[in-house]
Amino acid sequence: MSKVISLVGQQLDALLENETNIVSNLANAAALLFQNYENLNWAGFYIYNDDAKELDLGPFQGKVACMHIKPGSGVVGTAFANKESIVVPNVHDFAGHIACDADSNSELVVPIFKNGQIYGIIDIDSPLLNRFGENEKNEVEELAEILANHI
Repeated sequence: MSKVISLVGQQLDALLENETNIVSNLANAAALLFQNYENLNWAGFYIYNDDAKELDLGPFQGKVACMHIKPGSGVVGTAFANKESIVVPNVHDFAGHIACDADSNSELVVPIFKNGQIYGIIDIDSPLLNRFGENEKNEVEELAEILANHI
């Protein structure tokens, strides 16, 4: 039995079909995230730079953002270091939160795995508290798997 893919997952897979440019694929994926989820103020990617040993800002939708994040720093760096998704109901309660945008109040961060290694992070912020739950986490994890097949 095949896995049921969400509508946004189907849209992402179709959008990226036969596309090979990583920057273009990430840019369109960021736009798709931003357009498909309500009450967001930022949606995008941080890509791991093995030479610099940090996460570098990738394509995104929203206000200007932090350009480099060290593994273990903030929500993005913590998700990278722990190799797991993180849902933060209130970023102001997250020890070491990096405030790139003062309007962000909740955050969802999901790693993208490629060939067994973390390629990067999907980062989604909202101005609302408690914006993200288990459903969004599961769906964005599905999107990370689909995206990994196109990078």
